[in-house]
Amino acid sequence: MEERQAVVDAGAGTSSVWGAAERPQWDETEQRMLDAAVELIVARGVRGVTIAEVARNASVSRPTVYRRWAGADDLVRAALLRGVVDIIDRFDTLATTRAEIVRDVMRFSDLFRNDPLYGRLLEREPEVFTRYTLQRIGSSQRVILHWLAASITTAQRGGTVRSGPPGDIAVMLLLIAQSAILSHNTVSVLIDEAHWSTELWHALDGHLRP
Repeated sequence: MEERQAVVDAGAGTSSVWGAAERPQWDETEQRMLDAAVELIVARGVRGVTIAEVARNASVSRPTVYRRWAGADDLVRAALLRGVVDIIDRFDTLATTRAEIVRDVMRFSDLFRNDPLYGRLLEREPEVFTRYTLQRIGSSQRVILHWLAASITTAQRGGTVRSGPPGDIAVMLLLIAQSAILSHNTVSVLIDEAHWSTELWHALDGHLRP
């Protein structure tokens, strides 16, 4: 219950994209290490990330990497989190109506699928999402939930989104979009891109509609 309320409180009552939720930050050294991790993921996949190579490619020592992250798994999770943060940073304002929320989720889905890091994983290692996003709620998903809950809270005040706990509505909105994105390549032989987008739009809009 406390966790759900935190999602709501994080963004309520603000027009900022990030709301009251603190945007994750990385210093210049951490950015270099994350850049090195992303390069390895894109080139070799998640299993190709090693602390030794990240340290070498980022021009730091291995102890420097370990002071930030416990191991390669934590480093990969941090790289995935930064990828999500970078996508959300591309949104200038917080959505305040149902139509704007659906528009932003559709845009996020498109940016996510075409992102060099996430696009590579979706195409070549879709099983990674089972490990890093489906088995438990991770930091990347929590950032998205803060963002969605803030918009839902504002849109509820304007009457364009149905009543209900914004955190709960945000969770299901995330699941709808996440499932559609992860299944996109699988169902592409059954539905073309334009109709896939149309059906996802209706699913998102229907979930939010009063």
